Amino acid sequence: MYILTLLLPLISFIFICIFGRIIGTKGSIFFSIFNLGFSVFITLFVFYEVNFCGSSCNILIGNWINFDYLDLNWEFKFDALTASMLLIINLVSFLVHVYASSYMEEDPHHSRFMAYLSLFTFFMVMLVTSGNYIQLFFGWEGVGLASYLLINFWYSRLQANKSGLKAIIVNRFGDFGLILAIASIFEVFHSFDYDVIFSLVPFYLEENYNFLFFEVNKITFICFFLAIGAIGKSAQIGLHIWLPDAMEGPTPVSALIHAATMVTAGVFLLLRSSPLLEGSPAILFFITIVGAITAFFAASAGLLQNDLKKVIAYSTCSQLGYMVFACGISNYSAGMFHLVNHAFFKALLFLSAGSVIHALHDEQDMRKMGGLLKILPFTYVMILIGSLSLMGFPFLTGFYSKDVILELAASKFLLNSDFAYWLGLISAFLTAFYSFRLISLTFLKKYNGFKKHVEAAHDAPLRMLIPLLVLSFFSIFFGFFFKDLFVGLGSRLWGNSLYFNAVNFNFIDAEFLPTSIKLLPVFFSMFGAFLSFFLYNLFFAVLCIIQEKSIIKNFYIFFNKKWFFDQVYYSFLTKKVLVFGYEISFKLIDRGFIELFGPLGIVRILTTIDYFFFSKGFNAIKKK
Repeated sequence: MYILTLLLPLISFIFICIFGRIIGTKGSIFFSIFNLGFSVFITLFVFYEVNFCGSSCNILIGNWINFDYLDLNWEFKFDALTASMLLIINLVSFLVHVYASSYMEEDPHHSRFMAYLSLFTFFMVMLVTSGNYIQLFFGWEGVGLASYLLINFWYSRLQANKSGLKAIIVNRFGDFGLILAIASIFEVFHSFDYDVIFSLVPFYLEENYNFLFFEVNKITFICFFLAIGAIGKSAQIGLHIWLPDAMEGPTPVSALIHAATMVTAGVFLLLRSSPLLEGSPAILFFITIVGAITAFFAASAGLLQNDLKKVIAYSTCSQLGYMVFACGISNYSAGMFHLVNHAFFKALLFLSAGSVIHALHDEQDMRKMGGLLKILPFTYVMILIGSLSLMGFPFLTGFYSKDVILELAASKFLLNSDFAYWLGLISAFLTAFYSFRLISLTFLKKYNGFKKHVEAAHDAPLRMLIPLLVLSFFSIFFGFFFKDLFVGLGSRLWGNSLYFNAVNFNFIDAEFLPTSIKLLPVFFSMFGAFLSFFLYNLFFAVLCIIQEKSIIKNFYIFFNKKWFFDQVYYSFLTKKVLVFGYEISFKLIDRGFIELFGPLGIVRILTTIDYFFFSKGFNAIKKK
């Protein structure tokens, strides 16, 4: 029965591809939604049996590769980590399928879109259920392929083409790191199987490589490239630039990529590889710093964006930073809890944003919105719930995971954890600020768009409302009901699926932090929310005057242009690669050297021989 969670999305994809023309759009929608709904039903059983009853299992399907001492099997691992990931993947994917059945109903290629969604779900399920690193890499690459197909779904749009290419090319850097990590794992452990590798880690903690004339610890070498893979897929700073541009795809795609699938794959890789990471304190330090900087950078970049979906996209990047630095301070259960919670309120935010865009005829610029509270009251409530949960409002789902990560960072008493704690606090303030900025510009201020758009605007239809209601329920209550299951001293959920070194255990220290330290994230969030509300609703004219000042204007441009990352990459990397590709690779090597000494050169030589030795001789004979 467990294997059906993999097969049902794949069957849905294949069936729609083959019989989509016969069954039509409605048939494709019904078949894909039915399969995903049945998959959710099975996933609930898996979650209950594995997480509540402690009945984890490995399912061996058969042999895949058998060569010399490499014996690789199709093996599926169902433990607490896999079951928790399956819950959010299948549930969110099912709700996105239902939502897309209404959102995309006027699109002529609706059946193809549903097929791509099912393919995306299959590859993500394959990734999280894998029992070895090669199988994980198969799902990892499949998710990248499906994301390209979905981002570039409207292939007639130039910007969609560019965004799809950007996503798949930037992710190649992270994928290259993961390939090197997997190759190094096999060189050291002579196996790709999780259970074999993790059981052998203690025996290799002191062994070194001679890499480029330097002695490098083997575990540190492997973990560094695993971290590079996670940085690429989970859009951490440096390789984050693909994520905001992925908004060019339809809104259901944004919800699926950001909430439950692609971007969480990198965090999942770190969680699954926790026994390896615990053997390398240097890489844990590195991951903590990268995650903390990403949380702060993305929050500051989202502060002054004007595209509705890009604001939410940068919030995803920021929250992924929290999950990554939670792994860096060895609190994997807290990072996993935030990953699950984040899936619900981020899917709610994206699908609610899609409801706004749908109502305003595909308008995404918040400066052309406003006054939608009376026109879209239900959507307003949904975005408000999602935003409050995102900023960690007390007793909502996001509060129980985001705040515990900051508490654990504060109780670590190390340089990297203190750095992560203070950047996390500032990020919490910025998150609350841009969340209420989004609400103010979209719903509370005076309408600033086209009259014809607002006259035809209406709240979402029923098939779009039901997924929002379900996600809002989880965004409010999931954290409260499951906090003791996922984190804390009394939790026995994770078993052997997550590992941390005893010296890194600090849950008890976090329990005895001063109350003022525990409440500090809440105060920062509340202050950011109130400041944003007053500035954008009561003192907006003053804010406009201040923004005209040269210093403030420069700061505005700096954050609005996302710290000029795209410009820097273009000037120092992309432009030079394009120039090399045209001037050197194409003109000099391909059209020059290869053609002159290849087919073109041979043709020219034969033509010359023919002219001088045959054509001239023939003409001479003819004259005689």
